[in-house]
Amino acid sequence: MTAEGSLERFPGPIRRVGVVSRRRSPELPDILASLDGLLKARGLEVRYESDESGYIPPDAAPLRPAEDPVDLVLAVGGDGTLLRAARLVAGRGTPIFGINLGHLGFLTSTPVSAMREGVAQVLDGEGLLDRRFTLQARVVDSGGSLGDPISALNDFVLHTSGAARVTPLDLFVGSDGVTEEVGSFSADGVILSTPTGSTAYSMSAGGPIIVPGMACMVVTAICPHSLAVRPLVLPATETLTVQPMDPSHELQLTADGQVTHPVHPGECVRVTKGVHDVPLVRLPGQTFFSTMRRKLNWAARPPVRG
Repeated sequence: MTAEGSLERFPGPIRRVGVVSRRRSPELPDILASLDGLLKARGLEVRYESDESGYIPPDAAPLRPAEDPVDLVLAVGGDGTLLRAARLVAGRGTPIFGINLGHLGFLTSTPVSAMREGVAQVLDGEGLLDRRFTLQARVVDSGGSLGDPISALNDFVLHTSGAARVTPLDLFVGSDGVTEEVGSFSADGVILSTPTGSTAYSMSAGGPIIVPGMACMVVTAICPHSLAVRPLVLPATETLTVQPMDPSHELQLTADGQVTHPVHPGECVRVTKGVHDVPLVRLPGQTFFSTMRRKLNWAARPPVRG
């Protein structure tokens, strides 16, 4: 559900905050200085991801979630920064609050101009937890052995490596031990996305927009060589298997546009609903539909000329 009444309040207390920021942003030093002052004025401990911006607070401590857990992560940047933050604290249930530095920022919906007020609201217990489910993928070799699990909040993309070219793929779905072939198609690749990722690469490739509370997965072919291959919306309880069909093609599996794993000839990719959710923090009034209208101009009327 997307109604604010269905969301839980962000629990406290908050003692330790982690900060993940977009690298190589010229405005970042001043932004982080302001944020650092706000957090420490409230007596909070602050942990920073390894810094590449040229700004490091004098008493900065590194963000190491495994050894030194934090109660809240602030992702300062764009959606890519938030996705990186989710990967850093994966499986720990750490809430993430996104602060947008000026690009589209569908997930980082609080603009940097409202950063201090927004962070103060979260620290005062006014934030709402919007839990998003993840996907888990494994590469399966020709002998049936499973590779290590890979997690994604937005999507997995299976695509060719090297020269751009179409590749034949076979898609299967299954649950309760019963697997059925959906069909074969040739495309530049395929996107397997969560509802959270439905407004990202999948949408650009012609996929549907899915409300985050829906328990489903979206399969969107990338530039399919057929007019009949349309996006599919499947229950999140299903297991999706994508089998590359050309033994001469080396493919890549990319998670959230950031982490890439090779898929060798004879291997396939198996995707299921992830084990852990990612709790995103948003402020009252920041609903999915208001963000969709504001960020994507959904249903906006074209300008009237003359």
